[in-house]
Amino acid sequence: MSAAHHLRITRLAGDRRVHRAFAWLHLHEAQLRRWQLEFLAIPAPPFAESRRAAWFCERFRELGLSEPRLDAEGNAVAELRPSRPASGPTKDSVSTSPVVLLSAHLDTVFPAGTNCTPREVEARILGPGACDNGAGLAGLLGLAAALRHAQIHPDCTILFAANVGEEGEGDLRGMRHLLQTEPYAGRVRAAIALEGADERIVVDRALGSRRLRITICGPGGHSWADAGRANPILTLAAAMLELNREPLPAQPRTTLNWGVIRGGTSVNSIPESVTADLDLRSVSGGELDRIEMQVLQTLQRLVEAENRQRGMKTLTLHAKRIGDRPLGGLAASSGLARSLRAVDRHLGIVTETRIGSTDANLPLSLGIPALAIGAGGLGWGIHTLDEGYDPTGRDLALRRALLLLLDACSLTEQSKSPAQADLETAGAYRKTGVHSLA
Repeated sequence: MSAAHHLRITRLAGDRRVHRAFAWLHLHEAQLRRWQLEFLAIPAPPFAESRRAAWFCERFRELGLSEPRLDAEGNAVAELRPSRPASGPTKDSVSTSPVVLLSAHLDTVFPAGTNCTPREVEARILGPGACDNGAGLAGLLGLAAALRHAQIHPDCTILFAANVGEEGEGDLRGMRHLLQTEPYAGRVRAAIALEGADERIVVDRALGSRRLRITICGPGGHSWADAGRANPILTLAAAMLELNREPLPAQPRTTLNWGVIRGGTSVNSIPESVTADLDLRSVSGGELDRIEMQVLQTLQRLVEAENRQRGMKTLTLHAKRIGDRPLGGLAASSGLARSLRAVDRHLGIVTETRIGSTDANLPLSLGIPALAIGAGGLGWGIHTLDEGYDPTGRDLALRRALLLLLDACSLTEQSKSPAQADLETAGAYRKTGVHSLA
């Protein structure tokens, strides 16, 4: 970290307006809590986040952000614009100037029908999604409110987004829309995703993943009258066992997980089909390609062997890719990485960098500097019905996010286009052994 970065953060933190924003975050925990309890009670299962998104649009409007709206993908978005006139031309009141994106995902992993009503036990908030991503979403509103209260006008437009599609089969659809379609395509110079709890954790390396839906179909039949017919479940099970016996590399780390299996109609029926969802993850794009091909070849070989044994084509194989999260990484020399180190030094935070699969995957894969950071407090039971969150002390994490956000805005004039940044970032991946599949 350079002395210039440290000096810039020190001056930024000493600004009276920033102090007013810090004070708002410290004094309005009760308001953050009310907001969090209110939106947690609105279910947001995958592909059904619209009610919660509409709620966020209303809060953005109440806070006085510019152009609060739902975009075509269902993201709730609004802007905080600089006080000076936009440097570029405008079209339909939307500037073409650079943007820094601050986001938190709306969706949870819990299916429709799950009771999401939160409960309070002393300081703790209990219920599905209380931390992931209740913490991030509350932080998103808190930062917007603090900036508006302090009358801070950033050096570039800040795009606030409560986005859809981060979990599971959502496959980052909300982030893809924001970054790859108008009016923000090509404008985002940095992205910060508020994700879960803690004030130390930062995800600066994007873990790649592929999700496959495998279906094997057969004729089916009666368990007694048609005994001996090809059973799709047995063929799939044989493939699963064989693939699980194959060792996966520890370096680069790669994992394989069968997460969901569906099939059959009754205990006394030979199933007509079986479907399984498979999750592949790796820090290497080449390894993801290899293991995906191995899975498909193993399945095809076992289905064909079953058909040859019976002398006819009784089983068919269908494979569909239902998710593809690209890899990436933030270069240590980037302005955003240096800002993070300077902010953490100023606040006395011991940074914990990690690799993970978050909304930061997509901007990183596009060469846009990006991080996913915790929104403070303590979380547990993530992705379970026993999930909980204690927001005690979360204002430290939000001060961190606010300083990082404002400094990222100040760096936009110096920042390169995403295409230029992509070339530098790709070079950093090669040095670390992480390869982009963008």
